Amino acid sequence: MSKRSLISLAVVTAAVAGVVCAQQFPILDAVANKVVQKYQSSSCEQLWEKKGQPKGPEEQRIIGMLKSDAAMRTEFLNRVAGPIANKMFECGMIP
Repeated sequence: MSKRSLISLAVVTAAVAGVVCAQQFPILDAVANKVVQKYQSSSCEQLWEKKGQPKGPEEQRIIGMLKSDAAMRTEFLNRVAGPIANKMFECGMIP
């Protein structure tokens, strides 16, 4: 198999996997986007203040779903980890 064919196959596989995940977890996309938007639009001071506060009922429900479904949790973390980690680094919340 040529290098071009392998690259094409990888791109198609990644695209199909993305569509399958989106269909498997339809609400996940909205939740992940909301979380990323929250971190990107919050100041460092706001994030520090919210860090110790208790979670609301909606957040608790979503956390429960993520705890009970490993595949959903993996997909969620894959979507939000980068933006959250970057913001936390900028704010001095992680080394």
